[in-house]
Amino acid sequence: MSRFFATGSDSETESSSSEEEVQIRPTVTQRVIQWDETEEETRRVVKSQRDKRFDEMKDMIKTMRNHKKIKDMANILDDFEDLGKAYEKAKKIVEKEGIPRFYIRALVELEDFVIECWEDRDARKSMSKNNAKSLTILRQKLRRYLRDFEKPVADYRESPDEPGMIDSEDEAEESDESESSSEEEELVVPSKSKFAKTTEAGNEEEEDDLDIWGSDTETSSSGDEDVKYTGQLTADYFRKKAPTEIEVDKSKKEEKRAERKREAKDKVESGDEEGEWEHVKGGAHMIKEKPKLFPKDAEINHEAICKKLRELISGRGKKGTDRSEQMELLYDLRNISKENDLGDAVYIKVTFSIIASIYDYNPNIATSMKSEVWDKCLTTIEEMLDILIANEDTIICAEHVEYDAENFSGPPPLRIRGCPLTVVERMDEEYIKMLQACDAHSTEYVERLKDENRVCTIIDKVDRYLEGRGTSNELCRVYMRKISHLYYKFDHQAMIKLRENKQKEKDVEKIIPSFLSDTLTTDKTEDKPMESRVIMDKLCKYIYAKDTTDWIRTRAILCHIYHHALHDRWFEARDLMLMSHLQDTIQHSDIPTQIMYNRAMVQLGLCAFRQGMIKDAHSCLVDIQSSGRAKELLAQGLLLQRQHERSPEQEKIEKRRQMPYHMHINLELLECVYLVSAMLLEIPYMAAHEFDARRRMISKNFHHVLRMSERMTLVGPPESMREHVVAASKSMKVGDWKACQDYLINEKMNAKVWDLFFDAENVRNLIIRKVKEESLRTYLFSYSAVYDSLDLELLAAMFDLDRPVVHSIISKMIINEELMASLDEPTRTVVMHRTEPTRLQSLALQLSEKVSSLMDNNEKMAEMKQGGLYQRQGGQGYQDDQRRQGYKRDGQGGYSGGYRRDGQGGGSYRRDGGGYRRGGQRGNYRDHGISIWRIDMFLSSFAVL
Repeated sequence: MSRFFATGSDSETESSSSEEEVQIRPTVTQRVIQWDETEEETRRVVKSQRDKRFDEMKDMIKTMRNHKKIKDMANILDDFEDLGKAYEKAKKIVEKEGIPRFYIRALVELEDFVIECWEDRDARKSMSKNNAKSLTILRQKLRRYLRDFEKPVADYRESPDEPGMIDSEDEAEESDESESSSEEEELVVPSKSKFAKTTEAGNEEEEDDLDIWGSDTETSSSGDEDVKYTGQLTADYFRKKAPTEIEVDKSKKEEKRAERKREAKDKVESGDEEGEWEHVKGGAHMIKEKPKLFPKDAEINHEAICKKLRELISGRGKKGTDRSEQMELLYDLRNISKENDLGDAVYIKVTFSIIASIYDYNPNIATSMKSEVWDKCLTTIEEMLDILIANEDTIICAEHVEYDAENFSGPPPLRIRGCPLTVVERMDEEYIKMLQACDAHSTEYVERLKDENRVCTIIDKVDRYLEGRGTSNELCRVYMRKISHLYYKFDHQAMIKLRENKQKEKDVEKIIPSFLSDTLTTDKTEDKPMESRVIMDKLCKYIYAKDTTDWIRTRAILCHIYHHALHDRWFEARDLMLMSHLQDTIQHSDIPTQIMYNRAMVQLGLCAFRQGMIKDAHSCLVDIQSSGRAKELLAQGLLLQRQHERSPEQEKIEKRRQMPYHMHINLELLECVYLVSAMLLEIPYMAAHEFDARRRMISKNFHHVLRMSERMTLVGPPESMREHVVAASKSMKVGDWKACQDYLINEKMNAKVWDLFFDAENVRNLIIRKVKEESLRTYLFSYSAVYDSLDLELLAAMFDLDRPVVHSIISKMIINEELMASLDEPTRTVVMHRTEPTRLQSLALQLSEKVSSLMDNNEKMAEMKQGGLYQRQGGQGYQDDQRRQGYKRDGQGGYSGGYRRDGQGGGSYRRDGGGYRRGGQRGNYRDHGISIWRIDMFLSSFAVL
């Protein structure tokens, strides 16, 4: 019978055993509870408030250091914020005892770490978005936070802690933790055998339990004999025993380790007397020796150099090749060839390989060179070209030379396989990539921009070397490189001379007749032509004549147009654009060529605006501005696409097409010129066709801007450039030219737009003159029906124009049939003929046109609803009969009675001469008024009256 079910059996042994079991169980539970309480008492540690707060901060600093090792910026940011909160909790303790030094040290280390990560641009670009964002936020927060600790941080930087002291403190903390953990491990846990002593040996079931836990001889140790079991588990039983031999050895080792740390600390503190001590982590770095190119007694000749060169080049592009080491070995090989006087041919051959290794140093095409590598590249290319130019008669370096035909020694000419032009083209592309990668508003961009002089000098050297020996294709390529660095640059001195010559021409025309002034001033203006204009003409005309590829000629034409337009040579630029017919074929060109076309058209429009040709300026700019993507079309930045997102590869490709910042066209200036041009064209046209229902829009973008301003509930004074143009348009619409001028010409607009032009004063005068003229035309269109006649003198005074100018404007309007009037010369008046319809007549005409268009639409919809096939019967008309509806037209060339539609269930529809009639089952509708055609005739006759 089971002992758990002892219910008073006759057997005495069972009863006695059950009684013993009942007595044993509660004592065991009591002993377990006492054991737990003693364990808690031994681990309980009482700390002061100071130690508690500081230990919490030290744990956070330790966690932050671990995150710094793996550069986990998101967690570092969280650790920094938590550390700041912990410092705020310990504020009262800090006020009493001062800022702890370990906290200042942690802030300084974090600041140095953030600065190091921020300056490493390559690593920052390779970060994930989360880490990069966290780094930026951490940098800003740390800057603001350190403002409160400027003095402690400065003091710490003057006398920082030695690395050995920091490490010793950290190790001391770790040793304290290890000691506490070892103490916990040395607590003796009572074995199950000691619990078994409370039971009698004669119980068989308890003996089975003992067999499971093991016997006393197996589990007991020498330390157990010190404390004898007395039947109860007291605290003495669980206290630490006397140290064993192993524990004594451990304590001796720890004492020796602590002694060594103290000695190291003393050496650091006494560094002034015994010399400077340096704390070395992880042992000394092994300096890897360079492999020797040649044995000590090897014979160095042309064959040995070429063989070694082929051996070094064979590792190019392989995965395990160290690119920096390969570059250094090639430099050593070139120096060896120079020391052994092997000639310039071998020197140039090795230099070609060095330049190739420099280009291969950065395997990523999207990223740019570093500044050190870039300077090394320019220097190497300059040395190579100088040697080639100095030995142009004795050394032939060309791409068509075969490897077997190379000759490095012997009688001249020496032959080398290589293309200096390809090297220079790649250098120019790398330079553009460096400018694209730099921040346009940083000093780095300015420093890189200074290198353009060296780049242009190198291109000139290649041009000098290829003159007379290069092919026409190579010359076209090098000329195109020169053009690309010249076409966008403004020749300031030449423009000043041109303006002075124009002023002299005007002064001469005032004194002598015009036919004599032409003969006297033509030679003076052509005596000293612009230098950049001559260079561009020479280079571009050679490409026009010799180029066999289409894209070089196309780009040369676009650059030539851009350069003409930039220097206000409007007619030359316009004629070149029209003769090239690029506007018809540009959509088939590659994207960089299309970008150059857009830039040329924009510059052409700006040139036309400066020359006062408003209509031409608007025509050139309308395609770029109406799309709303001027920034993207001119390759001056990327716009967000709402429909779809760009893939990373596509974004990299588009970024490589972007123009460097110094070649940008001001987009605000471009938009202002376009809106002003549209205003000067659109406002007079709107006044002339105010009641014309089919009025066309010259500029949709301008109308959109006007509608947006009209929808505004509260219109305040203009602030932005666009608001100034809208306010000027409203003033011009009512003929107020002074307000229009004030909105366009003021301090804000001058600083934002007009001062950006070369001859800003001339441009402002041009705008004022155009505003006056177009305001006069708008006034005549709007109020001509009010006057019987107008005095020319009065009009000239109203709009501050000369009388001949007013006479010319009105004469053009009369010739173009824009104004129904005539000029009376004796009285100097404009006589109105009153042939224009009045306002009521214009509205009546609009109504008749809208009603007629409505009728046409209704007839078309009725025909579309019928469907089916129309058949013509007897040359009279069409008939279509279906099951439920029909459509019938009878008559010769017209309608006999009108329309008729008969259906089975939907009613009928009839028009009989005088009106419309519809009859159905559920209702009746009838109109016996005059017909639509009679309404049209009535309104037309009324408009003629």
